[in-house]
Amino acid sequence: MHFTLYSRSYCHLCQDMLDALLALRTPGRSFTVDVIDVDADPALVARFDELVPVLYRGEEQLCHYFLDEPKVSALVAAIPHS
Repeated sequence: MHFTLYSRSYCHLCQDMLDALLALRTPGRSFTVDVIDVDADPALVARFDELVPVLYRGEEQLCHYFLDEPKVSALVAAIPHS
């Protein structure tokens, strides 16, 4: 499973969301995360600006500002054990 986190380098909420997301990893259920700095792309600033952090799985927006832990935990729990 792969997640994309739209973020800013100076944003403490962004770091909090990343930390909370990574805490959901277990040895049998791993996932990847791309952290995209919205400030590096004017189109992303226009799209997300004050919404960051924003977490996606594919094209689905899962949450913004704070990790929706029940929702994301359910997705992670559905990952087949490796």
